[in-house]
Amino acid sequence: MLELGPFRVNNDNKTLSRNRHAWNEVANVIFLESPAGVGFSYSNTSSDYDESGDSKTAEDAYIFLVNWLERFPEYKTRAFYISGESYAGHYVPQLAATILSHNMHHNRTIINLQGILVGNPYLDRYKNQKGRFEYLHSHGLFSDEVLANVTSHCNFNSSDAEACLRTTDWFYYGPVDPYNIYAPICIDEPDGSYHSSSYLPGYNACDYYPTVTYLNNPLVQEAFHARKTEWGGCTDLGWKDAPDSMVPTLKWLIKHGLPIWLFSGDFDAICPLTATRYTIQDLNLSVTKPWRPWTANMEVGGYVQQYTGGFTFVSVRAAGHMVPSFQPERGLILLHYFLKGVLPPFTQE
Repeated sequence: MLELGPFRVNNDNKTLSRNRHAWNEVANVIFLESPAGVGFSYSNTSSDYDESGDSKTAEDAYIFLVNWLERFPEYKTRAFYISGESYAGHYVPQLAATILSHNMHHNRTIINLQGILVGNPYLDRYKNQKGRFEYLHSHGLFSDEVLANVTSHCNFNSSDAEACLRTTDWFYYGPVDPYNIYAPICIDEPDGSYHSSSYLPGYNACDYYPTVTYLNNPLVQEAFHARKTEWGGCTDLGWKDAPDSMVPTLKWLIKHGLPIWLFSGDFDAICPLTATRYTIQDLNLSVTKPWRPWTANMEVGGYVQQYTGGFTFVSVRAAGHMVPSFQPERGLILLHYFLKGVLPPFTQE
């Protein structure tokens, strides 16, 4: 409801409006709240929450998909794609690897996986940290002295992780939204009201509040056939396993011929473009189609580069961490060409 879905919640907290750039304009979309315990999802076995982690999330999502396809067999032969953002840099490749492994080695429902698309992905613990510092400095949020202090203490590996983090504990870059450093922020007033700090066409920094209110409306939860619960955007779960890097998984997927597209909104400082580039370098792929612009409505929508195995990296210009929120039209154009298996074009008058 804040990004790629068909509806947005209006400021009255009760009514909906259409999202003209919803991703279900070009595909059938399943929205999966995962792992168990986030959003409306839950487990009837309380001990499951003690096992939360990357591995269980992938296996549970796989079981869900198999059961869904058995219930709706008319979709079994359809092309299937997985997409997500942020920590889906773990979830999506891991689920893809789980699907391909089961497809190859188990006599179960075949999932016709044709590709994955991940936005502003969290792929590598240390490369993400390195990329963040570089991004913040290059965009004027860190001074040269702060960067020098960071680089003198940080090799960005497991041996110096804690010492590296301590070098920036004292530094504060002000009330800037790290998910889009050029976007307005939502200001909470003492009386409980809130408003956006400034105007950005097509974006409301406070959209989260009406959405949470709407999803906690008992009538809405009943209409969703959801268990009555307090819905929130984040849930604090213990986490048992999370590999430091997804490079081995990505290499395995590339080896098995799965098309992989990564995209980055270039205003994001949480999982910035710079961090994704470092991880791509670790894949040791050759460039097959060099970096070039792509266009949306005769403007540069971003840039794109392709590598061996069809691995593709796309930037989305002037978008933050949640590309469909900040640049919905460009996000939909990107999805359209991903599904076609064609790089977004560069057109000039």
